[in-house]
Amino acid sequence: MPMSNRGFGQFGPELRRRRIAAGVSLTRFAELLSYSKGHLSKIERGHKVPPPGFARRCDAELDAGGELERLLHAAPRRRRAEDDSPDVGEFSGPSRTGGPGGIGEPGGVGRRRVLTVGATLLFVASLPVPMTGAAEVEDSSTVEIFRGQFDQMRRLGQASDPRTMIPLLAAQTRALCELAHQAASVERFRLLALAARYAEYGGWMAQESGDDPAALQWTARAVDLAEAGGDRDLASYALVRRALITFYAGDSVGTVQLVGAAQGSGLPPRIRGLAAQREAQGHALAGDRDACLHALDRARDLLHKARAEAGGAPVLGTTSLSDPAAMVTGWCLYDLGRPGSAAEVFDRECPRIPVGAVRSRARYGLRRALAHAAAGEPERASGIAAELLPLVPTLRSATIRADVRRLASELSRFRTSGAVLELQPLLARALHP
Repeated sequence: MPMSNRGFGQFGPELRRRRIAAGVSLTRFAELLSYSKGHLSKIERGHKVPPPGFARRCDAELDAGGELERLLHAAPRRRRAEDDSPDVGEFSGPSRTGGPGGIGEPGGVGRRRVLTVGATLLFVASLPVPMTGAAEVEDSSTVEIFRGQFDQMRRLGQASDPRTMIPLLAAQTRALCELAHQAASVERFRLLALAARYAEYGGWMAQESGDDPAALQWTARAVDLAEAGGDRDLASYALVRRALITFYAGDSVGTVQLVGAAQGSGLPPRIRGLAAQREAQGHALAGDRDACLHALDRARDLLHKARAEAGGAPVLGTTSLSDPAAMVTGWCLYDLGRPGSAAEVFDRECPRIPVGAVRSRARYGLRRALAHAAAGEPERASGIAAELLPLVPTLRSATIRADVRRLASELSRFRTSGAVLELQPLLARALHP
């Protein structure tokens, strides 16, 4: 969202007033934020536009309770598109731009991609509805085979271009529905519930490819299939998935509102825990530290309870993190303007990600690098990023590339660092494969 002139004009003087009231010299403040004294002086005098995330860092250091962030940006509080959200040409879809924007092709989606995504969605939407008069086929081994294949799909999605995964997921979803069409009642429900999980994962792959409208359509189809299979809880999880799209769009208020209905006491602990995580991220984006930490505590307790009650069904959400709540805590700390604390969390958790979980390693590893860069450790950040940036062109993740842009922005403050200079070719290839 564009910065209001009024907010920008008041930000510098208010920052200076709060800094002096806190008894912090300009020199000391520059050290705390890892910015040059001259740069800070120009911001306080209104001669320079604050860089991405700057207001959140100032709020944290001066204990301003998010007031500086709110002053700088007009309501609703959103990240500016040119700061640390993906640009329209690469990540936004029709739902946000009102036009045909899409990944990798500024101004429009390629014709081949339109045909592929459109045909896939029509393919899934045309799946047959089970009929009570159909010949009944009962073979529980079929569900187990497709259940194993789903785990394989998830592993494949960790290291593949998400666009290549979508037709595969559509084919498996269709096959399961056609089998359900012929199955006995008990087996039919199991087949449809598993088809819903395939469709839900298709929604994640669509989002990773940068196509938010397709992601929402896949998720809606997953809800329909789940309800046909007797699983009404997936409709609540769909709100969590929608909230992730809203979060990446920078809408803190919308993120918190969406997951409110997914935290009812009658829902499974895992869905409530994932919803609480997303709520925490929304509060962090808004600069509300207390509400964020409270939501994180709830998420941690609920996800621990969910692990204790885990059954044989495919797990909703990530399966590659040993402690998802800890990772989200690191992400929230960064958004709350505490990059040093965020880096400590990522340093502890990232080495625990399995080697084969390439997408997760790149995602959280680059956030780890981003936190170190924001904390004024460009050499450490560059060393971490150098190992992961070569993975980005293969993964073709719109969400990961958004973090790469943020990393490049943070590192641009350290132009004289040899490590940062050496990293530039890898950054360029990751951003423009």
